[in-house]
Amino acid sequence: MPTPLPSALPIRIGCLYDFPKVDDSFSRLVRFGIETAAGDRLDREIEMIEHQARGLPAGSAAETVHGFGSLVDQDVLAIAGPAISDNALIVAPLCDNARVPAINYTGGERTRSQWMFHYQVGSLEEEPPVLANRMVERGLRRTVVVFDQSPVGRRYAECFEAARARLGLEVAGTASITPLSEDAEDILSRLRDARPDVLVYFGLGVTSRAVAVARQSLGWDVPVLSNSALMFGYMRPDWRDGYAGWEYIDTVADDNQERAALRERDPAAAAGPIGCAAYDIGRLFGEAIARADHLTRAGIAEGLERVKQLRATSGYDGTVMGFGVWEHEALKGHYLVLREWRDGRSMQV
Repeated sequence: MPTPLPSALPIRIGCLYDFPKVDDSFSRLVRFGIETAAGDRLDREIEMIEHQARGLPAGSAAETVHGFGSLVDQDVLAIAGPAISDNALIVAPLCDNARVPAINYTGGERTRSQWMFHYQVGSLEEEPPVLANRMVERGLRRTVVVFDQSPVGRRYAECFEAARARLGLEVAGTASITPLSEDAEDILSRLRDARPDVLVYFGLGVTSRAVAVARQSLGWDVPVLSNSALMFGYMRPDWRDGYAGWEYIDTVADDNQERAALRERDPAAAAGPIGCAAYDIGRLFGEAIARADHLTRAGIAEGLERVKQLRATSGYDGTVMGFGVWEHEALKGHYLVLREWRDGRSMQV
């Protein structure tokens, strides 16, 4: 009898978590996306390799570096992650040095590099103009701003300053808050004295809870606009009542047909922005694997750059995704969606 051919080795895809994961749904959805996109074009199994790193702001840069190195040492062909801009800024040059493609799902455009691709779950640079324009639409001319004292918060505040100046809006006061703070009452008490039309919050999201509690404690009935930090409401249902009436930026829309199709197959995945992102990141990797000339890290990177006009699960209907040479942002079109927490549910505005 002829000697049987050895079975093909699996394609290893890494997941670098820099924020505590609740379960294995993210890696499951990345795999689901890969298999959906590549289908019978795959000639071997997909193996997901996960690493939990306690990255910034609660952890350290060292843990993020170690987590990346651990995945590289386990021979992954590509990596999904990190999720926080602070850590993606650290990982991007590591990807370039190791020549390993990755897709981070942060909000920071400065996380992109030659080998680091970016699936925008929000945008530090594009959300502030959306919120400034929303102020104009609602006739809110005078604002106070609270922002995290971190790369995320400072970038948001910088971009909002440019947007509000262009529109002739007034900032009556600003205050920074440490990104893990649990108490914002003194800050809000001082800002309330400025008698603004609206309060704008920018941050990673942990301090959004402190701001919400402080606003309620002070009995300050002021409209609030927020960045995508309020996506925390999906993970923390107990925070939603504090967000009641806040308008914020999200990346899921009620009219998106690709999301509707995902909901039929996996309702939990389509319920929030991270599930949609994980599935889409998997689809991008699946297309890259199918289009790669060689099943190598360089081949996957080149394959990603060949993906064009793939309908996105995130954003309003018609949002598409893909990459190109020196074009490493995934989502094209209206992918930022204005929503509001109301009666414990996120409602599209």
